Amino acid sequence: MISIDLTISDDNWRALDELSGLIDRALGAAEAVAETPGEVSILLTDNDAMQALNAQFRDKDKPTDVLSFPAHEMDAPFLGDIAVGYEISAKDAAESGKTLPDHLAHLIIHGYFHLVGYDHMDEKEAEEMEDLERRALASIGVADPYSSE
Repeated sequence: MISIDLTISDDNWRALDELSGLIDRALGAAEAVAETPGEVSILLTDNDAMQALNAQFRDKDKPTDVLSFPAHEMDAPFLGDIAVGYEISAKDAAESGKTLPDHLAHLIIHGYFHLVGYDHMDEKEAEEMEDLERRALASIGVADPYSSE
């Protein structure tokens, strides 16, 4: 089972209906696929905070939609932190024709898989991670985010 510590520092996120339930469902679906229970800290924030985190931890001075910070295995059952930026996520959702709740579910699931050791640095890793994401998203009724349709 996943335990969630949710922090909302950008009130724009609060406009989403049943935000906590959405996050619970997304993480529950990801955990069901990866079979890795634990504790996850989630920060829903804005582009400025995401840019600062991205610059500090990845040397990329620009905002991004999601960042994951896996915990050290000695910190188990804590899996790590996921941060999601509102403005870029809302823009990306609109540009791709997705709802913001569906896109947020995808970002949370994507972040979780990074916390439990998956990555997409090469084509094989990306295919494996995307397949896991598709399975988790389908289980909560969210369409394949990688489909071109």
